[in-house]
Amino acid sequence: MVIVIITHVPHKIFHREIFAYAPYVREMNLWFKYVNKVVLIAPKVETKPTPIEIPYKHDNILFHTINSVEFTSFKSSVISVIKIPSIIWTIFKTCKKADHIHLRCPGNIGLFGCFVQVFFPKKPKTAKYAGNWDPNGKQPFSYKLQKWILSNTFLTKNSQVLVYGDWNNQTKNIKPFFTATYSNSEIEPAEIRDYSNEIKFVFVGSLVQGKRPLFTIRIVEALKKQGKKVSLDIYGDGVLKNSLNQYVSKNKLDGFIKLHGNKEISVVKTVLKTAHFLILPSKSEGWPKAVAEAMFYGTIPVTTSVSCIPFMLNFGERGIIINPDVQSALESINKVINDSKSLKRMSKLAATWSQQYTLEVFDEEISKLLNRSY
Repeated sequence: MVIVIITHVPHKIFHREIFAYAPYVREMNLWFKYVNKVVLIAPKVETKPTPIEIPYKHDNILFHTINSVEFTSFKSSVISVIKIPSIIWTIFKTCKKADHIHLRCPGNIGLFGCFVQVFFPKKPKTAKYAGNWDPNGKQPFSYKLQKWILSNTFLTKNSQVLVYGDWNNQTKNIKPFFTATYSNSEIEPAEIRDYSNEIKFVFVGSLVQGKRPLFTIRIVEALKKQGKKVSLDIYGDGVLKNSLNQYVSKNKLDGFIKLHGNKEISVVKTVLKTAHFLILPSKSEGWPKAVAEAMFYGTIPVTTSVSCIPFMLNFGERGIIINPDVQSALESINKVINDSKSLKRMSKLAATWSQQYTLEVFDEEISKLLNRSY
């Protein structure tokens, strides 16, 4: 079977291997177990891989590089419009030779893939919509357009669309799905935490506006001002790194708030085994891997109510759902932070739920998706 992957994820070639964002590559390597040939259609960047990027594992990969497109300024928009015909033609001629077409959405390249797949109604297809599928969520027009095309069974035939969360009134090709990080061999009883001493908070994610890392810092800062013993470790990198460091330094918070940058999954895994809470107050999410990974080891998530998070937390039974303002967030956290019995129960429920979604279960579901097409 020849599978064609159409994605906006930037790729890098290093020592004759193709690297990309680690969680995405780990997932795709599972898909690749069931195919003879992989054809990638994706942008390429000329830099060395970072600690959060890993290589694909397959003996037969063909990489068709395309230009990335962006519409953040007038100049970039004009340049992108000029690139579009070439990108669409590359996608079209590659899909003609595919046995299975796999779209990664949302994204500009995924949008072009949505248009092109219409011309291949008989070819088996899957689309992974890794963003927020909430019908009432506020999203850019291009995201809404992709959702409309994918859920339209006249335009998108012979396809299964994998989405996060179980939403009402969906077309028959929409399939609730999930993402996994850990294997069955990594399942272990969640460590019983002591919530009566210092409370360890952790943030794992990109340091960008959408993840609200400054808001996270301000929550922990406010808890400290209330006299609570707290600490916050931040793992991740991004455009806000310098401004966050300046905020921590200016407000003399470095005694209990640390920014560690990007770290390997093994480092983060060790941290999650002992942390009390993960804070991820995102503006938008698909399947928040950091939340699922934290829950896997009994770290209680503190998150905003976006995408499928309410389902993951069972509406507050397996974690704390907060509003995106400091005072309201404090009230939600303070309601339970001194109730050790409730916190231990919440931690156990979080681990029990998350440990259902292992790589082995994920692998089995992927196999069904590909085999169902033939």
